[in-house]
Amino acid sequence: MIPMIPLVTADVVAFWVCAPIAVLCALGMLLARKPVHAAVSMAGVMISLAVLYAAQDAPFLFVIQIVVYTGAILMLFLFVVMLVGVDSTDSVVETLKGHRVTSVLVALGLGILLICAVGQFTMGKAPAGLAEANAEFGGNVESLAALLFTKYVFLFEATAALLITAAVGAMLLAHGERLKKKLTQPEQLAERVRAYAQDGEHPGPLPNSGVFARANAISTPALLPDGSIAEKSVSKTLALRGVIVNVEELRAPTAAAYAALEARLAEIEGDDE
Repeated sequence: MIPMIPLVTADVVAFWVCAPIAVLCALGMLLARKPVHAAVSMAGVMISLAVLYAAQDAPFLFVIQIVVYTGAILMLFLFVVMLVGVDSTDSVVETLKGHRVTSVLVALGLGILLICAVGQFTMGKAPAGLAEANAEFGGNVESLAALLFTKYVFLFEATAALLITAAVGAMLLAHGERLKKKLTQPEQLAERVRAYAQDGEHPGPLPNSGVFARANAISTPALLPDGSIAEKSVSKTLALRGVIVNVEELRAPTAAAYAALEARLAEIEGDDE
């Protein structure tokens, strides 16, 4: 008798392909330092879950995962990130005391709950009342649609309103500061005098790049009479990129001239002796 070799089904292939991708994207979402990268990783998780839903003959969850979560919720996240702005700096200050411990406890509790729920299903025990609920309206999709648009229609619409309110609230919290009114020339003069009296800032115009230097390029910092750099003459963008001209190269001609003068002065003093 020839032994029967079990064939690999499509749902098994989908699981072994999409499950590792979902896990890697979930880790990337948690470990990403930039919000945009986290959102892209979240999209990978949602698409992988949608494929798994389709492989398990759950068309309603498949469509909802693609249309609602990947198409609407994720776009809402990206829209909020675009409005709020992306800041690469991370703060290590704990603004809410104890929120890290609470987050860890909540994550552990949620993980235990999911493990118990999935374990109960994989051990052969079907969820209680699932067959009766599906049979009431003729199927799983029909039953979910009946609950969403009849019994829970108000909660469904309230959730959508809360998501929009959260996006608008994030925008207002991030950009709630009022724009300063443009000052007139007398007001600007008074502001410069006040800054000079309080902080010692020079009330005159900022030094141009290339002052007391061998070139007038924007990457050439201005040098003060003592040879130090005038920091306000250097663009912060160029300073962050590290394309500012080396100051030692600018000081080299002056240093060489002073060295030659000192050497000549020493020769004259030696001749006099």
